[in-house]
Amino acid sequence: MMSHPLYPKLRQLKLSGILNTLDVRVSQAVDQQLAPLEFLALLLDDELERRSQQRQVLMLSQSGCDNNKTLAHFDFSAAPGINRTLIQDLASCVFIQRHENLLLCGPTGVGKSHLANAIAIEALRRDFKVVTKPTYHLLRDLQIARANGTYSRNLARILACDLLVLDDFGLQSISPQAAQDLYEIITERYEQGSMIITSNRAFEEWGEIFANDLLASAALDRLTHHSHTLVIRGDSFRQRNRRKDIASIKSTSEAPLNQES
Repeated sequence: MMSHPLYPKLRQLKLSGILNTLDVRVSQAVDQQLAPLEFLALLLDDELERRSQQRQVLMLSQSGCDNNKTLAHFDFSAAPGINRTLIQDLASCVFIQRHENLLLCGPTGVGKSHLANAIAIEALRRDFKVVTKPTYHLLRDLQIARANGTYSRNLARILACDLLVLDDFGLQSISPQAAQDLYEIITERYEQGSMIITSNRAFEEWGEIFANDLLASAALDRLTHHSHTLVIRGDSFRQRNRRKDIASIKSTSEAPLNQES
């Protein structure tokens, strides 16, 4: 590609990617007798598609999302209590356009984090800016950023994204300063940006996370306003699979051995 006579000029114009499909498009133009403008349009469409794919890859890497945890990989048959229609509606990401929140609650291992990540992936596919992290890690990173002078930049990124996913909300205790940071994030994003929060704590316990009744009341009032709530019940996927594995091993060990006559 670098030896192509057009490479220096295309590189100067930051269009060197056109060379990836140029020969194919030239052959297509000759075979189909395309007009010059049609040929140029094909090359520009290729370049736009390449840039879109590159942008998607970059946004995914910066978001913190797991590309393997999508809706296609979620086993709805193992979670019959989940309203699949509601999940599909949320995956359209209209709630993000409306600056609404999604609260996913339930015991450990029922698929909360997977669903949150899957919806975040759908948001990325629609060019929404996404940040996803375990709540404790995000607050810890902000504390580190405050110490090294990057707090404002890190907080600005959290506040500016279209969708903020806080996983395992309330799983670990947080410091008073972290509680203040969490309150600021919730307050600043109120009616400005969407949040998805997963938690294995009951709603009435959420106030304990802040260890400050007044702060908790103000934060939760904003968090639960304009929100969709999904409470997932059932057994842990991991424990269910573990029981299946044990049953399979037990069944195999108990099977009679074939004996030669």
